[in-house]
Amino acid sequence: MSKLVTAAKRILVGRPFRSDRLSRTLLPKRIALPVFASDALSSVAYAPEEIFVVLSVAGLSAYSFTPWVGLAVAVVMLAVITSYRQNVRAYPSGGGDYEVATTNLGSRAGLLVGSALLVDYVLTVAVSVSAAVANLGSAAALVAAHRVEFAVAAIVLVTAANLRGTRESGSAFAVPTYAFMLAVFGMIIWGLIQIFLLGEPLRAASADLQLVSPPEAQLSGALLAFLVLRSFAQGSAALTGVEAISNGVPAFRKPKSRNAAITLLLLGVIAVSMLLGLIVLARLTGVVIAEDPQTQLLNAPLGYEQQTMVAQVAGAVFGTFPAGFFFVTASTALILLLAANTAFNGFPVLGSILAQDRYLPRQLHTRGDRLAFSNGILFLAGAAILLVVVFRAQVTELIQLYVVGVFLSFTLSQAGMVRHWNRLLATEPDPAERARMRRSRAVNSFGLLMTGLVLIVVLVTKFLIGAWIAVAAIAASFAVMTGIRKHYDRVSRELVPRPSDAVLPSRNHAIVLVSTLHLPTLRAVAYARATRPDILEAITVNVEDSATRRLVAEWEQANLPVSLKVVESPYREITKPVVDYVKRIRSDNPRNVVTVFIPEYVVGHWWEQILHNQSALRLKGRLLFEPGVMVTSVPWQLRSAQRVTDHDSVVPGAIRRGLDTERTDTERTGTERTGTERTGTERTDTEPQ
Repeated sequence: MSKLVTAAKRILVGRPFRSDRLSRTLLPKRIALPVFASDALSSVAYAPEEIFVVLSVAGLSAYSFTPWVGLAVAVVMLAVITSYRQNVRAYPSGGGDYEVATTNLGSRAGLLVGSALLVDYVLTVAVSVSAAVANLGSAAALVAAHRVEFAVAAIVLVTAANLRGTRESGSAFAVPTYAFMLAVFGMIIWGLIQIFLLGEPLRAASADLQLVSPPEAQLSGALLAFLVLRSFAQGSAALTGVEAISNGVPAFRKPKSRNAAITLLLLGVIAVSMLLGLIVLARLTGVVIAEDPQTQLLNAPLGYEQQTMVAQVAGAVFGTFPAGFFFVTASTALILLLAANTAFNGFPVLGSILAQDRYLPRQLHTRGDRLAFSNGILFLAGAAILLVVVFRAQVTELIQLYVVGVFLSFTLSQAGMVRHWNRLLATEPDPAERARMRRSRAVNSFGLLMTGLVLIVVLVTKFLIGAWIAVAAIAASFAVMTGIRKHYDRVSRELVPRPSDAVLPSRNHAIVLVSTLHLPTLRAVAYARATRPDILEAITVNVEDSATRRLVAEWEQANLPVSLKVVESPYREITKPVVDYVKRIRSDNPRNVVTVFIPEYVVGHWWEQILHNQSALRLKGRLLFEPGVMVTSVPWQLRSAQRVTDHDSVVPGAIRRGLDTERTDTERTGTERTGTERTGTERTDTEPQ
């Protein structure tokens, strides 16, 4: 079984990398852009659509606000990206928002940021993959009918790619990311050329549909303003993924901070251009997208299936060129799928840092065979699949949970950076350097103002429609990580050596568990004698009188230099009588240690393990919790598991030496009985069979 598992692992993951090859996995800017920025770039495929969807509640006239909402989102995005360029220069170690908040605002603020980012990364995968399936479903009915299954399969595919290593996944995802950029910019440029230079009136397939709002949605001025703010909150999903670059600075080639800052600048220019270009083109082509097409679109044809905004714009621009339409929709679906790769690079790194600080299990800190944080990747995949299944891969439902975590981390990070510059200004005497620090502080202060306002808007407008779930998840994550830290701290305190811990036990009372007199038992007896305990005895549990009498007779006939005691078990149990017997020994002599030797079979096939060693597992599970008790497994390799051929000469020699050794007072021949009245009808082996 182990060979099959290893072979399958090598096919899926590849050959393991040596630790000294870590530097060869570092990314140049051309690969780092698709690896860390694919989430932020791909979010322009659904963030503008969400602006239209929210405003559709107020009717077609509300679409006039879409350019202004898009411009507001672009301003916030540029402010955040400019601020994060300061972050990556000041904190290049890869801790990102978590490190900034912890260093400048304290451990609780840092842990809150870490909790928010972990939740946001999981949502990033769920939303991106669901949006990819939705876009692909616009061109393929089969995908639309089985969106959950396709979304789960997509997450598994991205997980497998990331398990092969960061550089390998980045190289695989670079081409689709650049293809998406080419498709969107090509569509925007060609569409604008047709409209303004060629004078062609491009019309989307939904342009002639009549969009109405339900009577209960007739809004006053205040409610309309609230709806516009909510559309702004939905559109702010375009900013998700910006923080991934600051968390992934260690993965860049040197100079790391400079390359990360350049990548951030490229991300900002590209994302803002695509965001505004799509909104403008959607307005020019008359795209109509309803939150509830069945009730809001009056003259829609029977069986009308609403396409995504990108698909509708592509259909209008490439109406006479179907290949262009399919290229746009396919590349959009693919980049949305691969956008999850940003989270698969950010989540494991952040999880490793949190694990190093003892807020998460230590297994998340170690790298796998391909120098990737495999445990973090698998944990992220499992959580994202759960969300996709629970919310049926519906982008509109999932996106209500979105943005809260990322803007919480944005806000605390910028607050930490402002405090960082204040602290440095208090000690910096050089006027030129002080001027540079003041400019940096001004940038981060503006970023703090923008992200803080967005966070308030998001909480106010989205809390009751789903954002509360994200808030609850962040709080739960914070509580769990606090509990994990307390556990590790408590364990560390208890493991600190004290002078009293160096006192040796007065005596070692050894016990060999016996069910049948065969080679595994004889090896256990020989090994126990070789450890030279102060007291050595063998015990068997009587659950069937005839079998116990037969064992006692065989033991006496073998004339072994170890006494055999029979422990009664009126209720035919194995574990409890043994544990009770060990407890009695400990209570009679608290300063003694008790060493329990358990013979175990070692089988050659995985499925054979089910047939053996179950009693041993139960016994060890109970005895390990008893103070002053040591548990020793004595393996006996069956021929199917043997790797040497001279095993037969090992045990008999030890047994002969044991038989020839002079018996001591504590190793006397004979049998004794202890316990309650002997009853029972069925025998259960103490030694694993």
